[in-house]
Amino acid sequence: MTLVAGVDSSTQNCKVVIRDADTGRLVRSGRAGHPPGTEVDPARWWEALQAAIAEAGGLDDVAAIAIAGQQHGLIALDADGRVIRPALLWNDTRSAAAARDLVAEVGAEDYARRTGTVPVASFTASKLRWLRDHEPDNAAAVAAVALPHDWLTWRLRGYGPAGSSPLGPDLDALVTDRSDASGTAYWNPVTGDYDLELFGRALGHAAILPRVLGPSDRAGTVAGIPTVVGPGAGDNAGGALGLGAGRGDVVVSIGTSGTVFAVTGHPTRDETGTVAGFADASGLFLPLIATLNAARVLDAVTRILEVDHDELGRLALEAPPGSNGLVLQPYFEGERTPNLPDATATLFGLTLASTTRPSLARAAIEGMLCGLADGFEAVRGQGVESARVLLIGGAAQNAAVQRIAAQTFEPPVVVPEPGEYVADGAAVQAAWVLTGERPRWKVSIAAEPAPDYRPVIRDQYTRLSPRAAAP
Repeated sequence: MTLVAGVDSSTQNCKVVIRDADTGRLVRSGRAGHPPGTEVDPARWWEALQAAIAEAGGLDDVAAIAIAGQQHGLIALDADGRVIRPALLWNDTRSAAAARDLVAEVGAEDYARRTGTVPVASFTASKLRWLRDHEPDNAAAVAAVALPHDWLTWRLRGYGPAGSSPLGPDLDALVTDRSDASGTAYWNPVTGDYDLELFGRALGHAAILPRVLGPSDRAGTVAGIPTVVGPGAGDNAGGALGLGAGRGDVVVSIGTSGTVFAVTGHPTRDETGTVAGFADASGLFLPLIATLNAARVLDAVTRILEVDHDELGRLALEAPPGSNGLVLQPYFEGERTPNLPDATATLFGLTLASTTRPSLARAAIEGMLCGLADGFEAVRGQGVESARVLLIGGAAQNAAVQRIAAQTFEPPVVVPEPGEYVADGAAVQAAWVLTGERPRWKVSIAAEPAPDYRPVIRDQYTRLSPRAAAP
């Protein structure tokens, strides 16, 4: 049996899965935590990766490995391969003004044409501009820029700071993949080239950037053993690989925040910045939107009603589609899509008839799903096929969420079994790199709610919550 490993180095944890390369069967796994915060010393990620690999039984019998990781984070390296400052994560919003400055200088249309994206606070280019503006000495010392998965791949292969790694600080050995490079706002997913003028505009000078590998290219081997290392991927692209998503699949992920993305054969370009025109990890494209408010909308209403999530779902199904006219605009902590950072949540349609526990429970689920459905429509507006919706994330396992999702989205809704799909996608890539053929492992389905589209849900959400339709 040939084994391959996949890693998900996320914001909160490092997860490792080791699978049979032929069947995808899980053989063993490991996990380690990451420190909290919006800036983190990357050394902690390296320690967590080593701990998770050890818990998974090591790599001595593993033929190939690939690392998927949180997108956008900035790791700035000096000429000796040392990390100059703690990494700025995707969720560090201090770079919001820097993003606005870049867009003002270049223009949203030009950015979208050249990179498929329009910078926001999370993107690497914005963080580089923040570094240039606020920490000029650190910016001047930057010799290379890496993303989290790039840097971990580099370390795993034996590179690192001078004097503390087997192969030393060879910055030219840094590699990345299309999906993660496309989240920087200085790489063109159509041409496959870095836009060095945009990079220089962000940082203020040139620096070494990771070489962008193809989906099945080898990055090298693990230091000290012959385990092949794949190019890795950004987390959403890794998830798409793990789910086996293809053309016609739109993935709706309900975590603390929400994402909607799809695999498509054509590049997308949205100058409003609503849809990020990322590349995927298979050689295609991955248009994506992100929302700030997803499962935590349900958390908030369970606290109000003093129920758990199962009881929230039971209550919600007592109310009809449309929640008796009650609409929750779910922007509890502002919103990213639409871009309303200072917005708050609002209840619309309160009447004596609608002010009931079941109506509020259902309005919470409908409001959360309508926020994601706005993103779904934005992705479809980029010419993306939508034959089915793959609903994932913890909240997707709630039976009421599944049923109401089938009433909120027009295409059929399919709910895969819970899984570590980002790590699984990295394992798929590892097997692909090893054999030269992308494996097609079976993904088990937890539920397929009967299609039951009810236009009233979206119609009244758009009509009663004025900001829901904002660009």
